[in-house]
Amino acid sequence: MIDTAAGPGTPSFAVQLKALTDLEARYQPKLSGLRLIEGAQDNGLRMTMRLRELEVKDLLSLTRFFGFSSETFSLAVSLLDRFLSVMKIQPKHLSCVGLCCFYIAVKSTEEEKNVPMANDLIRISQNRFTVSDMIRMEKIIMEKLYWKVKAPTALRFLRLFHSHIQEQLSVRGKDRCKKILSLERMESQLKACHCSFVFSKIKPSLFAMAVLCFEAQEQHDPEHSDKISEALTSLQQKLNIKDGDLLCVRELVGKCLAEYATTKCYKPNIQRLRWTISGRTARQLKHSYYKITHLPTIPESAF
Repeated sequence: MIDTAAGPGTPSFAVQLKALTDLEARYQPKLSGLRLIEGAQDNGLRMTMRLRELEVKDLLSLTRFFGFSSETFSLAVSLLDRFLSVMKIQPKHLSCVGLCCFYIAVKSTEEEKNVPMANDLIRISQNRFTVSDMIRMEKIIMEKLYWKVKAPTALRFLRLFHSHIQEQLSVRGKDRCKKILSLERMESQLKACHCSFVFSKIKPSLFAMAVLCFEAQEQHDPEHSDKISEALTSLQQKLNIKDGDLLCVRELVGKCLAEYATTKCYKPNIQRLRWTISGRTARQLKHSYYKITHLPTIPESAF
């Protein structure tokens, strides 16, 4: 894994950027597979954009329920999109696929002591499959993704870009710049956008750059606007991103966040989700685990 946090012995920005961009294309979801999902009819027989978006929102809820990191969520979404883009799965198998991608991400990014047991994860998410189903599905996912887990996600690019820009703006006062370009706020925006299928088709570096530019535009800080604009332009040139592409994705980010703000759904990082259940319900959930019927055999058909 390529660390992007600053510290003693940390590679330079240029070295980290090259390492991430070199890997980016190899971990990108297959575009032809995503287009098939995009054009699928919502008839209960095929994977659709709506089903994918609902599953990602469930993964966001689980991330907040367990208090897992943004990195875990972003990696889970990356794994899910990559798998859906190369495999034809039926909607009834999506919850198992999604939870397995989430579990792989959890085991890859969280401390071992914080990793829940698979059967507890199944009960909390109230899915209708068993641990053996998860084990079998996890093996399929890992094989189809060639055991490549640690993808260069948009979040990793965003953190790297933010750190670099803070260094560029340090002459203005680091604390003040953090208020202008809040990493926490941008991570929340990124998570909200992950729930929209359209961003699955966009390169992580471009996606992260668009979120960064959107945040800079929304702050309307005349005192620092010139310096921020100069730093963003320099970064855009390093990434070889065209003005038209950046403008288009930045508008998609703005549209997505506007829609997200007007819907009656949980907003990332506003409050941690708490699920409170009675002792009776808890006993029923635990007991019901042993009554769960196995899923039908999952056909391994690729696009």
